[in-house]
Amino acid sequence: MITDPLTKNPSDVQDLKSEVEYRQKAQALNKKIFAASNLDEIIVDLQSEIIELFDSERLTIYYVDGIKRELVSRFKSGDEISEIRVPLAPSSIVGYSSYRQKLLNIKDVYDDEELKSIDPTLHFDRSWDERTGLRTRQVLVVPIIFKKMLLGAIQLINRKDNTPFTALDEKNLKELSETMGIGLFNQKRMASARSGRKNKYDYLLENHILTQKELKKIVLTAREKRMTPEEVMVAEYKIQKKDILDSLSRYYNVPFTLFNKNHPIPGDLLTGLKVPFMKNNVWVPLKTEDNQVVIAIDDPHDLQKSGEIKSLFPGRKIKFTLAFPDDILEFIKLFTQDEKELASIDEIISQLQDDESGIEEDVSAMDEESSAVVQLVNKIIIDANSRGASDIHVEPYPGKNNTQVRIRVDGACTLYQTIPFQYKAAVVSRIKIMSDLDIAERRLPQDGKIKFKKYGGLDIELRVATIPTQGGVEDVVMRILAAGEPLPLDKMGFAKLNYENFLSAITKPYGIVFVCGPTGSGKTTTLHSALGYINRVETKIWTAEDPVEITQKGLRQVQVKPKIGFDFAAAMRAFLRADPDVIMVGEMRDKETTHIGIEASLTGHLVFSTLHTNSAPESVTRLLDMGMDPFNFADAILAILAQRLVRTLCKNCKKSYHPLESEFNELVREYGVDDFEKAGIKYDEKLTLYKAAGCDICSNTGYRGRMGIHELLMGTDEIKRLIQRSAPMEEIRDQAMKEGMTTLKQDGIIKIFGGHTDLLQVRKVCIK
Repeated sequence: MITDPLTKNPSDVQDLKSEVEYRQKAQALNKKIFAASNLDEIIVDLQSEIIELFDSERLTIYYVDGIKRELVSRFKSGDEISEIRVPLAPSSIVGYSSYRQKLLNIKDVYDDEELKSIDPTLHFDRSWDERTGLRTRQVLVVPIIFKKMLLGAIQLINRKDNTPFTALDEKNLKELSETMGIGLFNQKRMASARSGRKNKYDYLLENHILTQKELKKIVLTAREKRMTPEEVMVAEYKIQKKDILDSLSRYYNVPFTLFNKNHPIPGDLLTGLKVPFMKNNVWVPLKTEDNQVVIAIDDPHDLQKSGEIKSLFPGRKIKFTLAFPDDILEFIKLFTQDEKELASIDEIISQLQDDESGIEEDVSAMDEESSAVVQLVNKIIIDANSRGASDIHVEPYPGKNNTQVRIRVDGACTLYQTIPFQYKAAVVSRIKIMSDLDIAERRLPQDGKIKFKKYGGLDIELRVATIPTQGGVEDVVMRILAAGEPLPLDKMGFAKLNYENFLSAITKPYGIVFVCGPTGSGKTTTLHSALGYINRVETKIWTAEDPVEITQKGLRQVQVKPKIGFDFAAAMRAFLRADPDVIMVGEMRDKETTHIGIEASLTGHLVFSTLHTNSAPESVTRLLDMGMDPFNFADAILAILAQRLVRTLCKNCKKSYHPLESEFNELVREYGVDDFEKAGIKYDEKLTLYKAAGCDICSNTGYRGRMGIHELLMGTDEIKRLIQRSAPMEEIRDQAMKEGMTTLKQDGIIKIFGGHTDLLQVRKVCIK
């Protein structure tokens, strides 16, 4: 049934009239949004009409800069267009609305209690009011979303009648935001279509990283200063190299590459290439990929240059990748020079070819003392050390397959360089000579050491192992044992309780403390940090190590020599005759050493040592299985610390995110549902985790550095009783956890919530 408007209440008629007027104005506004030819016609030119439509004092329309993760508003300042940028994060009102994708209607932004009722972290930046002299009161913000994609936000400020924004205002602004979403999406699509005109910097313009006016200024500045526009963008406008390369790669239709100091050296591709020629022409080979030689070049459209490059690799397909000229020069420097200014790789390999005397298959007869071979091995060691590697793996293959050299950095292996197959025997023989090994013996594994100072100047020692592999070749693995200083104990990544308990153990006058874990888990570093904490003039400390990696003033450190009978047990017996207060033994690998250590701890000495076991409770079982007396061992034990090193997220590029509840529940399951309640971590909107991203600093891996995760079993009275009756490992572990011990995985998960690492890395180093 349709009611005659004349029979209605006059106020209802007035409301209807207002609604009709609003709809007419809104429709006209929608047409202008859809007809806009550029972004400013929506964001700048329509502001006054929207203000009038909602009877408000001010309006701000924001669009999303997806590259910088910011909200951007544009406004006229005289004849100029200026910008306001706000982080796309819940720290501001518009940032919160956009980040959470929810409408906000605030009665008074100066009312802190009202803001806290929305979110305790929400606050209003009053500096804008202070600068303009205007007073912000009511704010209504709606995010602009199209097809689940956040495109911006629209913000009304202050109703003219000074009353709160109404539910009708909310409804109408939501409708306008939907129209605005279509308009902004169309602008993005039109910008993509315009990019067909192929301007080198279209991507920067489309994503509002640069304005057209700024680009004109950049071109003029580049001419005046005789620089490239890209150099001006980086130096004066602080635009990221990655964004510029992204734009250029779209123009040239080739991928791009950023400099990476850990890039493998393509030794096989550098053969015969002259360094000055590559520098002058600004290009360098990077790798072989899918049977194509990948060349980094500054201008892929330079036909003369690309033709010359192709002629240098006859019969091979070439794939170009775009790079900044200074990055290309850095790659050339990385591939050809080291800190000792050795010959370049191409010079070394050219010398090897000259010495080759026409032998194609294997240069086994080559002189291992050849200067080229010497330089090549020295360069491998020096470069690996400068990149922070812990191990070097030389991996020859049978036949005409190139030798790979891999290095381990932060616990992960990466390809360092390739060496042409002809030189595999000479390189391995040179390493064996440096290690005092038998170069004629190729059927049995051998191990030795290199004191590198007499070969390459660096004060490092390398532990060397050779292993015969399939095809009649030998692998070589070198562990770099760099002399260093101990880390302070409070920088070791201990949880608060573990730190306090560990300190209480290492400051006892007598007893035994074990640190356990696999090779490379940081056991020696932890023990030296503990020794550094208690190292005082009044304390006499002896250490027996193999080798002495970390030196400390005040410690009397001894290098054991098992080949002449001076092993850990012999060193321990000598120490007990030399008036010690504290004894540190590198490893208790046999019954005799362990027995002497426990006896020493029972006769008034503090003893530190390491064990190769997986967990703290398992160490108890291992020691009892070695034949230790349970009562003596129980009396001696102060603490057993199990440790692993887990890769940490790069602090420069790690990304924060709000995890799904399913991801949170997975972490809870991994931790143990019953135990997790003690951690005091709840799932809510504020919960933030971090994930790997990738940047120049971390070589685009997303990870940089490592930290310890720990499992500390204290020698409490109840644990001692369990040891005395040789209780099963499970029973010891359950009791330790009742007393507050966290397992390795639990400590790792707490560090995930602390933003240091992720579950993938924790799973890589521990099981329970």
